[in-house]
Amino acid sequence: MQLNLPQYEFKTRKTAKDKTEIFDNIRKKYVILTPEEWVRQNFLRFLVKEKGYPQSLISVEKGLIVNRMQKRFDAVAYNTGGQPAALIEFKAPGVAINQRVFEQIAAYNIKLKVRYLIVSNGITHYCCRMDYEKNNYIFLDKIPVFGDLE
Repeated sequence: MQLNLPQYEFKTRKTAKDKTEIFDNIRKKYVILTPEEWVRQNFLRFLVKEKGYPQSLISVEKGLIVNRMQKRFDAVAYNTGGQPAALIEFKAPGVAINQRVFEQIAAYNIKLKVRYLIVSNGITHYCCRMDYEKNNYIFLDKIPVFGDLE
């Protein structure tokens, strides 16, 4: 499926059950290729190749506790100090990015308190910078380069 991102090459393979898997360079393993995973792999490659994010400072699908409930974020980019700086939520291309998606990522951010929230379905990408002093956020025109995460 064509996304609103540069085109990249990926390693894929078929499983014994005829499912397609894609190699995740960050997790260093093959994972089932779902529409959401296609967006994740392309967007993370975009962050590394075009925006200068070190692959070693990106974490994918890790658990966290929010309001005593187990949750799992899609991806987090850390700054050079090892602090979470950008929380990223991925949806399949056919999933509309709406208020509910932003509420989901905002709930995860209660725990992480990152500077940037990014949401993408591969077609449309949103990024906002949090301002904790003023208790609001500002939508940005572009995804920040890695150097802006500091």
